[in-house]
Amino acid sequence: MIDKAISPASIQSMLQTLRSHQAEASGKAQGLTGGINPTEGSGGTQKTGFSDLVSGALGQVNQLQVQSSEMRDAFDRGENMALTDVVLGMQKSSLAFEATLQVRNKVLKAYEEILNMPV
Repeated sequence: MIDKAISPASIQSMLQTLRSHQAEASGKAQGLTGGINPTEGSGGTQKTGFSDLVSGALGQVNQLQVQSSEMRDAFDRGENMALTDVVLGMQKSSLAFEATLQVRNKVLKAYEEILNMPV
């Protein structure tokens, strides 16, 4: 199951989703602020930047990890918890972590390629 999650097609799909969210976020920010500062809008409202999106995604992965751990601990204590729910939660958190790891690896590889470009 994890092999399917880290296949090149799924990674490309995930990267395409990230690019569309980034384009949407930068398009909204430029449209509202005139392209001056994408993190500040009129009236003091805060707009979402790329770093905020990454932080939010990492927060969601962390939340899945915490929920999985809590479910496993509750099952171990003998609380009324279905084994299928526990296993499903663990698989979700594992899959989210693996996907995040693959995205990180791709970003680092792209950074290294840019760093090694002749100027």
